[in-house]
Amino acid sequence: MKFVSEKIIDEIVGHLEKNQNKLESIVESLHEEQPAFFGYIFSDNLKILHQEEREFVLFLLITVMLASEKVNGEFPAIDVKVFEQAEEKNWTLLEGSGAKSFRDRLDVFFENTPQEDLLAFVEDALSDSEDGLATKEGREVVFVFLKSVVDCLQNVQ
Repeated sequence: MKFVSEKIIDEIVGHLEKNQNKLESIVESLHEEQPAFFGYIFSDNLKILHQEEREFVLFLLITVMLASEKVNGEFPAIDVKVFEQAEEKNWTLLEGSGAKSFRDRLDVFFENTPQEDLLAFVEDALSDSEDGLATKEGREVVFVFLKSVVDCLQNVQ
């Protein structure tokens, strides 16, 4: 997968903010293309998240997907088992981190990543959520989910 820059991510966020009336159709389209990712958001795996947090995760997922597609074109559907393997690997990495703070615990994911801007976007969104869209309990769960999405996209291209 080609590098997705901060500039592209910002363009997508701006586009989504300006076209909120089209958000539902964007969600439906991406849901059809990547059912494994979208099914995961509303599954028991993310039951720790409250409704507003799930909606925030959905926004972050859409941003990651659209930015990645803008640079790389459409992706084939990711198999659920492939996603689950990526997620398991990322949980293992996170649990192996001896750091205490959220940002420090994520350092391991930034070592040797080809998609630093995508990960930084997710980290910043979760760290800077002043409006309660990302709870302290949910931040790591959401980061691991979205890091696993990025890994899956990275590995199919």
